[in-house]
Amino acid sequence: MSSLLQISDLKVHFPVRTGRFGGSQSVVKAVDGVSIRIEQNETVAIVGESGCGKSTTGNAVLGLAPVTAGRIEFQGQDLASLNAKGRRDVWRDLQVIFQDPVSALNPRRTIAQSIAEPLQIHGHDERQIEARVDELMGLVGLNPDQRDRRPGALSGGQRQRVVIARALALSPKLIICDEPVSALDVSIQSQILNLLMRLQRELGLSYLFIAHDLSVVRHIADRVAVMYLGMVVEEGPAATVFANPVHPYTEALLSAIPLPDPALRHSRRKIVLEGDLPSPMNPPSGCPFVTRCPLAEPACAEARPALEAVSAQHFARCRVRVPITRESQDC
Repeated sequence: MSSLLQISDLKVHFPVRTGRFGGSQSVVKAVDGVSIRIEQNETVAIVGESGCGKSTTGNAVLGLAPVTAGRIEFQGQDLASLNAKGRRDVWRDLQVIFQDPVSALNPRRTIAQSIAEPLQIHGHDERQIEARVDELMGLVGLNPDQRDRRPGALSGGQRQRVVIARALALSPKLIICDEPVSALDVSIQSQILNLLMRLQRELGLSYLFIAHDLSVVRHIADRVAVMYLGMVVEEGPAATVFANPVHPYTEALLSAIPLPDPALRHSRRKIVLEGDLPSPMNPPSGCPFVTRCPLAEPACAEARPALEAVSAQHFARCRVRVPITRESQDC
């Protein structure tokens, strides 16, 4: 049985004009060989710094970023091979929650109109739409008397609940959550994350959850893929990656997570990465992390390491930490 979503060796490269008068052309390797799978009722999180390619990966699945190479299959269908009708059918089962609910909602539409929009596009009649809007508002914790309000009259958390309700309108199987809580206060973040987990249990949803903060995905993700400079450098079950990080970049991200217990703060070593994130137009040779890695050896700059097996389901791209085996994943 195939995975719900299978991303295989995905590359998204953008040509850009450079030079004083734009006479030269270079390539931004936003995503450079990413392979990720998502099963039914599973949450896979992609985490990494801004510019690592995680949102571009999600946009490629949605058809919002051009695919340079690789394959994206949803429910066994190659998305690149679908005609207009096939893509329209896919959007019933594949939806998105964007980072900023203010930008995601039309300020002139009422809450009910925003939630009803996907249903109207797919030809549902008005009676069905009215009942479904009421059902969705209750499902995400909005009051019926908020139907006729506009986004500006709601709080940030309430607006994001509207966006979630709209994403649920067509009963999708997979939702791409692109930094869905990063624009919210910390206290509201936990409410939205709890809502997403409850909806997953009740509706059997799968999530591709994109975030820059590992602390956000600690409890919601089943598996985690850590991206750096367009590549996955570590991937595995969330509990395993958090308890036993292998790649130095993953260790650095985990060391930045705030700890509530002061005693634990003193016992944990804070890892501060030296230097800036390299440009995706001119990535370093060999390992993408070689210019900032505290463990780097001369050989690390010679060849790009593969994702090697640390254990049965845990992989990392580090020639220093992981010996080369025959069980490596595709790059």
